[in-house]
Amino acid sequence: MTSERIARPRHYLMCRPTHFAVDYSINPWMDPGKPVDADLAILQWEQLHALFVSLGHSVELIEGLPGLPDMVFAANGATVVNGRVLAAKFRYQEREAEGPAYADWFRTRGYDVHEPVHVNEGEGDFLVDEDVILAGTGFRTDPEAHREAERHLRLPVVGLELVDPRFYHLDTALAVLAPGEIMYYPAAFSEPSRQFLRNRYPDAITATDEDAQAFGLNALSDGRNVILPEAATNLRARLAERGFNAIGASLSELLKAGGSVKCCTLEIRDRD
Repeated sequence: MTSERIARPRHYLMCRPTHFAVDYSINPWMDPGKPVDADLAILQWEQLHALFVSLGHSVELIEGLPGLPDMVFAANGATVVNGRVLAAKFRYQEREAEGPAYADWFRTRGYDVHEPVHVNEGEGDFLVDEDVILAGTGFRTDPEAHREAERHLRLPVVGLELVDPRFYHLDTALAVLAPGEIMYYPAAFSEPSRQFLRNRYPDAITATDEDAQAFGLNALSDGRNVILPEAATNLRARLAERGFNAIGASLSELLKAGGSVKCCTLEIRDRD
């Protein structure tokens, strides 16, 4: 029998894709030669924003800046645990200015913001599972940033190595569903990391190749409702079997830049 799932209201930060475009390529999904429908990207983002609000979540907005087309991917902007903020430091020059923009947003609202020494790309590579942070490395975030996060955010950090460049951030290959429950794509990880995940999460949902390539793991859960790309049909069925309310969303235009539901959404974990 599946235990009853309980949704917990969340506090999110998002950035409207006013300046969204694919003008450069810093991951395998980005092709500046392919057309992007900017109006459709905004519409799809607005639908996601409205869905969060309809589910009872609090959503704040940061204003996107000209020349930063990837700023819509708010999850990369920082990591916030118990009111403490680890600012982001981006790997690629094209996104460098996003880190200070997000840090300033938090600082002006009174948050304790730590300026990073090592490269980390926020919740793209730092996923919080209650009392531990699962931390990706291999393509973007430096392993040294894991220790930096541990010190500032005051939670133990477990490093997971990504080996498939299509899944360059942890949040493209793994999603936390509820305390102690995850779904992930095993082939995205090195064998030692797969072994860790098998041991810690023996009942985890594993994604098919098709669902992983549809960015089905770039999902967001409030403990009951799991929002994920609508094309990830197998994952949606598996989630329903586990008692979750799986909600499909269409973010096809943003996927052209290598992002989807989770990428668009930074969780602000305030002090209890």
